[in-house]
Amino acid sequence: MTEQNSDNNQNKTPSKMARLAWPKAKYGVILAIILIIIVNAIYYKDFFLSLFK
Repeated sequence: MTEQNSDNNQNKTPSKMARLAWPKAKYGVILAIILIIIVNAIYYKDFFLSLFK
């Protein structure tokens, strides 16, 4: 009986964290990719502008 309860509790979210709205992981990946693109565009702005000259 205790083995079954420990298996159930192992995959549960802690009670203090259960009330928070957690975003899906795919949104975090999309946000990270967009952030990397924006930072690189700002950092390499002169390079990109020289390509169009």
